[in-house]
Amino acid sequence: MAFITANWNPLGEAFYRKIELYEMGWSLRDGLKECLVAAAPYGGPIALLRQPQRPSSSARPQLEIYSSSGVNMASFPEVVQNQVLEAKVFHSPYGTGVAIVTGASRFTLATNIDDLKLRRLPEVPGLQGAPSCWAVLTQDRQTKVLLANGADLYILDNTSCTPVTPPGLSPQACSIVNMAVSFSYKYLALFTDSGHLWMGSANFKDKLSEVDTKVRTPPKQMVWCRRPKSQQPSVVIMWDRLLLVAGECTDTIQYTLDEESVCVAELDGVRIVGGSRHELLQEVPSACQDIFKIASMAPGALLLEAHKEYEKSSQKADEYLREIKEQSVLGEAVRQCVEAAGYEHEPETQKTLLRAASFGKCFLSNYPPEPFVSMCRDLKVLNSVRDYTVGIPLTHTQYKQMTVQVLIDRLVYRKLYPLAIEICRYLKTPEYQGVSRVLKHWACCKVQQKEEPDESIAHAVSVKLGEAAGISYSEIAARAYECGRTELAIKLLEFEPRSGEQVPLLLKMKRSQLALSKAIESGDTDLVYTVVTYLKNEMNRGDFFMTLRNQPVALSLYRQFCKHQEQDTLKDLFNQDDDHQELGNFYVKASYKEKKLEARLSLLQSAVDEYNKARNEFAAKATEEEMKLLRFQRRLDEEKGEALLGLSLQETLHALLTSNFHKQAEQLYRDFRVPDKRYWWLKLTALAEKDDWEEMEKFAKSKKSPIGYLVCCLYNLYTKPFVEVCVKQHNKYEAKKYVSKVTPEQKVKAHLAIGDLEGAAEAAIERRSEGEISTVLSRCSPTTDRALLERLNRARSTAAKK
Repeated sequence: MAFITANWNPLGEAFYRKIELYEMGWSLRDGLKECLVAAAPYGGPIALLRQPQRPSSSARPQLEIYSSSGVNMASFPEVVQNQVLEAKVFHSPYGTGVAIVTGASRFTLATNIDDLKLRRLPEVPGLQGAPSCWAVLTQDRQTKVLLANGADLYILDNTSCTPVTPPGLSPQACSIVNMAVSFSYKYLALFTDSGHLWMGSANFKDKLSEVDTKVRTPPKQMVWCRRPKSQQPSVVIMWDRLLLVAGECTDTIQYTLDEESVCVAELDGVRIVGGSRHELLQEVPSACQDIFKIASMAPGALLLEAHKEYEKSSQKADEYLREIKEQSVLGEAVRQCVEAAGYEHEPETQKTLLRAASFGKCFLSNYPPEPFVSMCRDLKVLNSVRDYTVGIPLTHTQYKQMTVQVLIDRLVYRKLYPLAIEICRYLKTPEYQGVSRVLKHWACCKVQQKEEPDESIAHAVSVKLGEAAGISYSEIAARAYECGRTELAIKLLEFEPRSGEQVPLLLKMKRSQLALSKAIESGDTDLVYTVVTYLKNEMNRGDFFMTLRNQPVALSLYRQFCKHQEQDTLKDLFNQDDDHQELGNFYVKASYKEKKLEARLSLLQSAVDEYNKARNEFAAKATEEEMKLLRFQRRLDEEKGEALLGLSLQETLHALLTSNFHKQAEQLYRDFRVPDKRYWWLKLTALAEKDDWEEMEKFAKSKKSPIGYLVCCLYNLYTKPFVEVCVKQHNKYEAKKYVSKVTPEQKVKAHLAIGDLEGAAEAAIERRSEGEISTVLSRCSPTTDRALLERLNRARSTAAKK
């Protein structure tokens, strides 16, 4: 703690420090010489393209990927080089993009490498060969290329090449030899051949400063070094053995480099990667300056001193605290200590600051605990990923900008599953976003290990995943299938509880029988139809029908589908199964759709043949009678011109009777053995509708009526007796002719039906039925039927006594 400011260097009103992150673990005999180096931001991995030690025509450069601590992560022994002169990777609103310049001096870019759509930019006038320098800009959600050709600057967008001029650029400059765009794309730095560094806004509207570096040699690299909320713009320029930091003032900071190095721009600083060590150069945050600056009287500095004295059991602790309280800045002191802890990389410094903050919190009654707790949690996560074995040197600012989810993703892609799971559990991340997501990625990676047997991997996955929420075994099984491990995929699908997720993959794996069984087990008819449709399209008709025969549920559902959509297929199904009964039904239904009689009769004859094969005598006989009726109707149509074809037997009889074809009706009645009651009812109704009362009377006298003369049936079948038919046709005169013919039990109803109250009263009194007397009473009027009422009441009293 006493030497924490020893590596601070002033520049204007700010300080800069260089922190050693790691001693690199790679074994590079010549360091970074003969290597092309690229590194990802946010503490990302480092890629080295190493040239072969013994050049030959067959030798190819080797690409190696390392963590930020120099631990090897992957290698690609053969790398094909093409005609791309230079490429730059950038971040855009659409994702990670890449821009290239080819040997023909043409620029091409894609704003999202996950959805690679290359756009070729316009030509630059006068450009022959590679530009002296270039960079990628993103402004107003549009990606552009800024390039220098000598002293001229151009901006390339999708449609045009526009020359631009930086305001206030030194007239001594004959050529722009290097440029750098800030991490946020808001600021631009240009380095000229005269050694001047121009800094301004990327839209060329404002100039921030111009510094004479006194070095005319073109730099190897130039990057911005600026904290997100800092008011101090600064640029880091690197030559072979010199690193220079320049800002708004005329002064600069110079560092001597003792090895080949590469600068990596970050959100809040610059990483410097060398052959032996990895460092971070950044502006010292204001909270750290306030606390650790020599002779600082900031609240945080006083609180830190108070805590030191408290640990020594010194009374000076009380003096420092009293001074802070008198200024009413104890809350500010705690905030500064918490904030500064987040900016420090050394765990001991972090602990010291957090202990001081905790000490100060004890004297505050309403200080919210969330910032302190959140910082402790964040630092524990950051320290775990900064460890040498992991090698992700994130700062607290980068961590908050990147989010926890992205950090977990990076750990997962590096297969650091235990650490990712521990962080998820420590941060209490929801299962589906945290542990379950990590376990799913682990399982997808596990199924690609071809040296392990299927049974072992399936068991390991099921044990590890258990009942973890939000995990789809079908996705893991799909990965196994993509790797050529079909049997493993099937075993994994057994753990998938949702049939809707199992079936599509089984179909994709050509395991249609198993897919059909799973669909049937699910009870989801839509899923069964999906599988059946797939089978129908993939298999020949014979195999398809045989498959359905082994699955009665699927067969039944398919039949239902065919009944509405594919009648011919339904017939083939019945033929395949020798289902003569259903074939007969099919022919009967089909006959109703035929307009031509001969075709209809042919189909009905086919139905008769099938019913005979099915030994269904009733159905065969009924169908034969239908054919007989059709022929009868056709003959009558031809002879009498009556449109009878297609009518039912009852409708045909009714039509004949109403048309006075009584002879033909009688023949039909005998030929088809129509029951007497039905025939009498039909004839009675037809005669009444025609008002043929004379014929009805003759018919009634011909023989005794099998339906009676007044019938009241519960189900209203054949209940149109003579009296009721006459009354319905408003002919009470004719109805009276049949009242005397009804049975004694029906006489009261018959008289009431024709409105004869006197007759009804006589019949009821004669039968001495209390119920019938009451019925007649209910029909009498007190004013007009007074005498009848008295007579009925006396009769009811007499009937009641008995």
